[in-house]
Amino acid sequence: MASNLPVPVAESGDIDLVLRQVLQDVLGLSSERVAELDAESGLFGHLPELDSMAVAGLLTEIEDRLDILIEDDEVDGEMLETFGGLITFLSDKRSDA
Repeated sequence: MASNLPVPVAESGDIDLVLRQVLQDVLGLSSERVAELDAESGLFGHLPELDSMAVAGLLTEIEDRLDILIEDDEVDGEMLETFGGLITFLSDKRSDA
């Protein structure tokens, strides 16, 4: 029986791919928009789709797909400011696990 559960990833390059897929799935961004994101691309406050209501869904999906736990006190504007900043945060979380 096939499982629909996401497979946890270990490589930082995979984190990039997972984050891009989550942004597509949760925020409904097109694959073209997601492909254009680079380390300096703004997220919160720059993507209209990523409002305060969408943050919770985004982080929950990231936790599920990367098999990590993001504590409430870790969530701040800096971690969500840029695509690269979020990648760095997630890479650090994975290495701490």
